[in-house]
Amino acid sequence: MIELKDEGALKGVIIRSVGTAAEEDNDGAGPMYIFKHEVPGAAPEVVPDVVIFTEGTGDSNRSALGIYRGQRGRMQIEVEVVGASCHGSNPTAGLNPLEYGARIIVEATEQIKRGEGILDNAFLGKGTRTASWCKLDTPSYCAVPQKFTFRFDRRMTVGETPEQCVADIAGLPAIEVARKAGLTVTVRVPHYNNATWVGYYPDNDETYLGWETPEDHAAIRTATSVYSSVISPNLTEKDKSIMHGLIKEEPCVSRWIFSTDGVGVAAACQQHAEGAVKCEGKQWITSPAGFKHPAMLGLGAGMEQNTHSLFEVIHSRELKHACAWMARYPSRYFEGSQE
Repeated sequence: MIELKDEGALKGVIIRSVGTAAEEDNDGAGPMYIFKHEVPGAAPEVVPDVVIFTEGTGDSNRSALGIYRGQRGRMQIEVEVVGASCHGSNPTAGLNPLEYGARIIVEATEQIKRGEGILDNAFLGKGTRTASWCKLDTPSYCAVPQKFTFRFDRRMTVGETPEQCVADIAGLPAIEVARKAGLTVTVRVPHYNNATWVGYYPDNDETYLGWETPEDHAAIRTATSVYSSVISPNLTEKDKSIMHGLIKEEPCVSRWIFSTDGVGVAAACQQHAEGAVKCEGKQWITSPAGFKHPAMLGLGAGMEQNTHSLFEVIHSRELKHACAWMARYPSRYFEGSQE
């Protein structure tokens, strides 16, 4: 955009770039900070009209460089099982939290297989849950452990709430069995408060709300228009061949399977008091939960299926088109707002 400034790439707009250093640990922490501490009460030129994410929007089964306009929410659910440690040669003298905790994980898995507590949404997709992390506190390899802590990664679709997601785990029969046996079992939402690289403490629950920008919103209409005017006519036969036809001439409007920094925007906006943000005339969206947030969308190089794998790549054929789209979008959105 800076290189094309003289061509009008920044005409009528203000661009602010934000990054999150610990995105895997605390999704959306960068924009969450801005929307918590800088946007409320700020002048209109600080309040964004549109937020664009550059995470990969490719689907190897459909299209590269999709225009994504939403995602499911995400949360961590932590279970702590505390027993009584003893030497492994006499295990009946203790209470084994690993064995009782394993039963909880198995029951949780079976619950999901039966589809209990899981909703579906035609656009954002199904909710999901999987065991994702654990820690065992034990004095040695040949002892009954003292404590077993594990987490579930829960993806929430429309209609699912953090409270119900926690209740689904807390109500598992294996938890009651463990408690009756004398173990202490705690089910909770973890709280993130690790210091950032600049010494800021985020101080938020590890619950990250989903979001959706309506397809008929001006931000999405502009995105498809820019794709058709910038990417479509500049696709070469070599682009199509090298990318196996995945860069389409027609824009593919869809949603992310994984999570993005958009959850930080949604989480912060949910906490805004009525009238705290001067968003008049900015076409902010009212979520199903009742709070307002800016239009959000994304277009970026990379396939979701390759995320967090040894095969994760960003192809230069995608990247050049993503850069071209991003350079044209801001001024085109401004032009549309003046019509």
